[in-house]
Amino acid sequence: MAETIPNGGPESANIDGPTNPMVTPILTDLYQFTMAYAYWKAGKHNERAVFDLYFRRNPFGGEYTIFAGLEECIKFIANFKFTEDEIAFIRSSLPSSCEDGFFEYLRRLDCSDIEIYSISEGSVVFPKVPLMRIEGPVAVVQLLETPFVNLINYASLVTTNAARHRFVAGRSKILLEFGLRRAQGPDGGISASKYCYMGGFDATSNVAAGKLFGIPLRGTHSHAFVSSFLSPDEIIEKSLQHHNGSSVCEDFVSLVQTWLDKLKWSHLLGGIFSETNQSELAAFASYALAFPGSFLALVDTYDVMRSGLPNFCAVALALNDLGYKAVGIRLDSGDLAYQSCEARKFFCAIEKEFGLPGFAKTSITASNDLNEETLDALNKQGHEVDAFGIGTHLVTCYAQAALGVVFKLVEINNQPRIKLSEDVSKVSIPCKKRCYRLYGKEGYPLVDIMTGENEPHPKVGERILCRHPFSESKRAYVVPQRVEELLKCFWPGKSAKTREDLPPLKEIRKRCIAQLDQMRPDHMRRLNPTPYKVSVSAKLYDFIHFLWLNEAPVGELQ
Repeated sequence: MAETIPNGGPESANIDGPTNPMVTPILTDLYQFTMAYAYWKAGKHNERAVFDLYFRRNPFGGEYTIFAGLEECIKFIANFKFTEDEIAFIRSSLPSSCEDGFFEYLRRLDCSDIEIYSISEGSVVFPKVPLMRIEGPVAVVQLLETPFVNLINYASLVTTNAARHRFVAGRSKILLEFGLRRAQGPDGGISASKYCYMGGFDATSNVAAGKLFGIPLRGTHSHAFVSSFLSPDEIIEKSLQHHNGSSVCEDFVSLVQTWLDKLKWSHLLGGIFSETNQSELAAFASYALAFPGSFLALVDTYDVMRSGLPNFCAVALALNDLGYKAVGIRLDSGDLAYQSCEARKFFCAIEKEFGLPGFAKTSITASNDLNEETLDALNKQGHEVDAFGIGTHLVTCYAQAALGVVFKLVEINNQPRIKLSEDVSKVSIPCKKRCYRLYGKEGYPLVDIMTGENEPHPKVGERILCRHPFSESKRAYVVPQRVEELLKCFWPGKSAKTREDLPPLKEIRKRCIAQLDQMRPDHMRRLNPTPYKVSVSAKLYDFIHFLWLNEAPVGELQ
């Protein structure tokens, strides 16, 4: 669904400001202002420029990336306006020789003349293909560079990291983001929760993110809660009403103790444990009294098999007598594969011994510095974990620090520009482009192709020559069965074009999951994935190399 903004201005768009109030026009590098002043001084500031925002290499040794952060960019430009305090600070930061007229220019500045064309947020994307094309007066677009790169870089990186964890864990497992305490500051924590959910996680422990974005919340208790109890005698209020309200158990703690004794002398469980830790039992009973309908216990404070597991089961069985169903356990240390398998056997034995249908399926959650590698190792070892709580490695993107998004000028005053480098991977692809995804007979994407803006639209069933942007020998014909144009208008400026809506987070999450499902499996595998082809049209290939030769200085030997 799309809508038309009558004037293309930020006032008529009615879009909220960025999630983080620190995202303002001065969240940028000083050189953006020095360049803006130099453009203004030279009378070039209103020249029409086109910039591409893209990245050069997929992260984490993989062959795909998830594009995220677009909504925050649109919120930023919709509310782009310098305050008097900001203008005063910029003035104090630039040389005193800067003329007053420049600061008056900044005072009037907004993004009403900017156009933004972008791939939809939550899409699978690949190197060199523009994620966003930004058009407008060169000085204004230049001021957008640093905040845009900042808003896209981490968002796309952590969304991709989450998607990779989901891929390894499998669809059937519940993934919980537990990273707030280890994230890089408050904004890192909030952003991580949002983008991990977008990338396929099911819930977060982050309450603020739950409120801001509507992400489901999950959490239980820590080791501190367990170790804060000394004995069951500390529990003063011991009564618990039956789930259906029909009766009241006056001494829930005694009921728990009765069940613990039954477990101790059980035919199937005999000899697994003797005396459990009574302070842990008190903590579990107390927590169950507080949350009888959502009891999930951390069972590794003292000893999982000899204490935590039987104590949990005693409380769970007592709750069952009163019509409640315990959620499960969390393991946070030790051999997670072995412990989860033993816990499942324990649950199965209780179901069989006491005739409790469904008890064998009691949920097992695992945490403890999990990452892609440990999830993969658990899969290979065999485990019975139903849900994974993942924190540090997920939100800090421990395996790779940054995505490496860049923002390059590709055209000014309708004149294509190219950035050259001895490193071919850093050579930019010039001119205003259109980007398409070509699909094959099996429904998988085959190649992303960039064309000049005025080239004919690739057609279904038409043979298209796709060329590597820089390698002469890498080329292939493709006959697409479906063609998808990637760049859509998300901010029309004064062009009166139709603006794409910004969908809610849950819709973006659905797109992300659907796009990943659409990819060919060999592009997705963890080890040695097949590179996805990114190409240019034959006409654009010829133009790139013409411009390259035209701009590169010619050496002279003497």
